[in-house]
Amino acid sequence: MDLRADPSVDDPLESPRVLLVDDDEVNLLLTSIALRERGFAVTEATSGERAVQLLTDWSPDVIVLDALMPGMDGFTTCRELRALPGFESMPVLMLTGLDDDASITRAYEAGATDFFVKSTQWSLLAGRLRYLLRSSRTRLELERSKSKLARAQDLARMGSFDWRRDRSGLLFSVEGLRVFGLGPGDHLGMRSLIRMVPAEHRQGCLSLLRDTLARSTVLATDFPVQLIDGRQRVVHVEAEPEFNEHGNLTGYTGIVQDVTDRRVAEDKIRHLANFDALTGLPNRRQLIWRAERAMEQAKRLNHQVGLLLIDLDRFKVINDTLGHGAGDELLMEVSRRLRSCVRHSDQVVETGIDSVGLRAHRSLEAVGRLGGDEFVALLPEVDADQDAERVALRILEVMREPIFVGGQECFVTASVGIALFPRDGASVADVLRNADVAMYSAKAAGRNAASLYRPHLAGKGREKLELESALHKAIEREELVLHYQPKIDVRTARMVGAEALMRWKRNGVLVPPGDFIPLAEETGLIVPMSEWAIREATRQARLWQQHHGIDTSIAVNLPSRLFERTDLVTHIQQAAAAHGVTHSCIELEITETGLMKDLQNVIPALHRLNEIGVEISIDDFGTGYSSLAYLTTLPISELKIDRSFVRDLGVTLQSSAVVTAIIALARSLGIRVIAEGVENLRQMEVLHRLGCSTMQGFLFSKALPPEDLEQWLAQTVLPRKAPWIGQVEDSDATAESVPRADVRALPGNLPPGA
Repeated sequence: MDLRADPSVDDPLESPRVLLVDDDEVNLLLTSIALRERGFAVTEATSGERAVQLLTDWSPDVIVLDALMPGMDGFTTCRELRALPGFESMPVLMLTGLDDDASITRAYEAGATDFFVKSTQWSLLAGRLRYLLRSSRTRLELERSKSKLARAQDLARMGSFDWRRDRSGLLFSVEGLRVFGLGPGDHLGMRSLIRMVPAEHRQGCLSLLRDTLARSTVLATDFPVQLIDGRQRVVHVEAEPEFNEHGNLTGYTGIVQDVTDRRVAEDKIRHLANFDALTGLPNRRQLIWRAERAMEQAKRLNHQVGLLLIDLDRFKVINDTLGHGAGDELLMEVSRRLRSCVRHSDQVVETGIDSVGLRAHRSLEAVGRLGGDEFVALLPEVDADQDAERVALRILEVMREPIFVGGQECFVTASVGIALFPRDGASVADVLRNADVAMYSAKAAGRNAASLYRPHLAGKGREKLELESALHKAIEREELVLHYQPKIDVRTARMVGAEALMRWKRNGVLVPPGDFIPLAEETGLIVPMSEWAIREATRQARLWQQHHGIDTSIAVNLPSRLFERTDLVTHIQQAAAAHGVTHSCIELEITETGLMKDLQNVIPALHRLNEIGVEISIDDFGTGYSSLAYLTTLPISELKIDRSFVRDLGVTLQSSAVVTAIIALARSLGIRVIAEGVENLRQMEVLHRLGCSTMQGFLFSKALPPEDLEQWLAQTVLPRKAPWIGQVEDSDATAESVPRADVRALPGNLPPGA
């Protein structure tokens, strides 16, 4: 028995078969490990050609394609497999590092089922794949139903009839009578047939029959009937006219078919396209369609439309604690309660609103699910703010009642943001965005509340504006400082470098980097701040050389946009000349994601920097979806293993496998390798055993002001008092992390042999 074909099985895809296609072997390894950890059976292919070859005698459940590959890329591969028999409807997820509309459109044109922007959010990728598998299974079940219906048309659910002008009544075959729930001995005349049609459809049916007879045209239509036993059915009629030798109409012959199941399937497909599969509420597509129609009517009738954005306050806590099953139960109960707060309509109206009455737009009122734990209530006719606020208060009231999920009583509140058309926006997107602003205002005020949008809530608020203004003046006020985190060679207990990390000392208090670095990148201030960091790092390098004999490079993190500037090399040369140091005292770090995002624009700067002796380090290596070809062509001196891989060293085999692969790759290319985020002795020992002896992290020291770092060297490293010193035996060197150039002598840092 094939469980994958049995819809009665609760989880037929316990280990879904995934064909993962990526030319980048490291990315292929990382993605494959992540998916296997989440229950997928992964088969790997390193090219589009290999993938097509595999599919000639094997069929997976879902295919994941990298968009950009040499030779046959993901788009071409997708077209090739769509041409293979049996793969016309195979779920295909396209992985791309590009998120522009053209790439998305190209993926769909190539036949992709969906796309996924590359990231390290493995759970999100796994969730997307399971969603595709569920959708594919639903679609297969629907297609199977339609196929069964087609066979039934030939066997028992179709009959013939005959009508002649020279005699009254209809003559049905036995099969035709069975369609209407009658037996072989029954008679069904025209009057009796018309009476079986519901009253609301009867006049339309009569008009169609009269018009067909008057024009002597082919008849093909569906009409509802109520059988004698009370069942509601939909019957399809097809009939062709017959003429005598003089061209006069003599009658009609045709067939009748019970197409109720087909119509139910079509309605189900329509429902899947317009309604959320979990809660049954209108989905984003249906909700936006309804809102657009409501706004069109509001313009004509001069009233307002209300959109209430509803976000659950504690959903993540319950979902993470009790599991996703309990989370689904919670969402279904929330949807039921929200539905009771408005005049909810599940009807999908395909025609114009004007054709069904002046106030028919009121039937658009509904609660929909945007996604996750976000819901929207659409109020198609609002006279004043108080009308929308009353609905919001009703929502807050019904949410205060406890909800039983997973056998436990839970309390879940909501935050509601209210925005009105046309006052708060001229389009659905504008009104939704402002409702979102109002909702976050309600959350900031303590949650479990409703907030009406006001213009002063726009943007990030007054606090963000004040922070941005102060950040503009931070350089001239000398409020920016650099803290330094040492890079340690654990074999010799030496500091072989330091990473400069920017801090902002505002009003005597350090502002967390997470509060001002994203703002600096958003406003463009990151450029002058990075230039200041280069000047300050060269100044500090000179001070360490003069007073402490520390001759090592200082790494400065730079955004990719700074590498695009033609004056970057000049700026470094001027900074080095001003403080009398060599260019090699500065090392520039760029994240792998930043490098690949603007690779073509960054390449010239990297080569110019290499020519003057400035080394380049790739930060967060292994976390981005990128081609490793750049490692062989660009002047890269150092790779930094991201802390996400270091965290589980000694705990999971997968982390060790990934780190081993990165170290081997760096060694084969003659590139230094350093591990960041080392926090305990276990991680240090495993890294050294795997061949990486250069590290940084809280195990050794956090980022410190320069004077504190000097004190740390004198009081901890020099007298060998740190707990990590001595843990690594010189004789126990499983592998050298990098070529010998990795360990730089530091005169004055430590005595020889320390």
